[in-house]
Amino acid sequence: MTGEASNPKVEDIMFRGTYTALVTPFSGGQIDEAALRRLIDEQVAAGVDGIVPCGSTGESATLSHQEHERVIKISVEQAAGATKVIAGTGSNNTSEACRLTRAAADAGADGALLISPYYNKPTQHGHVAHYKAVAESAGLPLIVYNIPGRTGVNITPETLAELACIPGIVGVKEASGSVDQWLRIFQLCPADFCVLSGDDAVTLPLMAMGGHGVIGVVSNLVPQRLRALVDTCAAGDYAEARKIHYRLLPLIQALFLETNPIGIKAALAMTGRIQDELRLPLTPLSAAPRQALRNVLMAQGLVAA
Repeated sequence: MTGEASNPKVEDIMFRGTYTALVTPFSGGQIDEAALRRLIDEQVAAGVDGIVPCGSTGESATLSHQEHERVIKISVEQAAGATKVIAGTGSNNTSEACRLTRAAADAGADGALLISPYYNKPTQHGHVAHYKAVAESAGLPLIVYNIPGRTGVNITPETLAELACIPGIVGVKEASGSVDQWLRIFQLCPADFCVLSGDDAVTLPLMAMGGHGVIGVVSNLVPQRLRALVDTCAAGDYAEARKIHYRLLPLIQALFLETNPIGIKAALAMTGRIQDELRLPLTPLSAAPRQALRNVLMAQGLVAA
């Protein structure tokens, strides 16, 4: 079945809408649990459809297994059913991905986001075997995360179509940056296979082509604004969506002047939400991008001049 073969109801798309790739705040080298809970409260109050802890934006690569599980547990507790929790549980070690995903299921997460195996550079067959093993092990709805710029390997649309036929694999966070790839995904994958933007800046064009929402970074800072964009796209009002998109775009661009989540953590610190602290090998935003980001925040009324 292809995306052109059926037209599912909106409610059939399991993870549609606005999801925030949540940062992990630190203080003195430790997870700042109080700040994390405040961030989650803000997301709930903004009415986002879900939060995604322990992804790339959450610096999962530098969290210990104990910290990883603690962040997911806090996220589920603080969300308290008011918004969905899609736990980042990916790894380039399939057995570790299975274990992390089972732990997320035990904590009460609604789903899991799994980055494709990085560094190993598996074949397309290897990707299918990896995700199939996790799906069979965990019993939790899975979203594939395709971001070849970080992993070194693209998951092809043909492979995604194969993955979409595996019970429990319900969608993809698509960050290949290729319009041709998006077209093939919509042509080949079932119509109820959720396609979410993995790049804030292309949320509008991806949704215009048939996408179902975004797992975003800018919504850590302005959740209502990203939600407005997604909701307006979903309603088919693309004239209004373009206005929202172009208001958001300078902010999105400023947040990505250096490697994510360096920019978003700096912005959250400038607005008083968290401390500007990352774990090595990431370092705080450098001087010129910091001033550029501050200028955009002032222009958008997010910090005082």
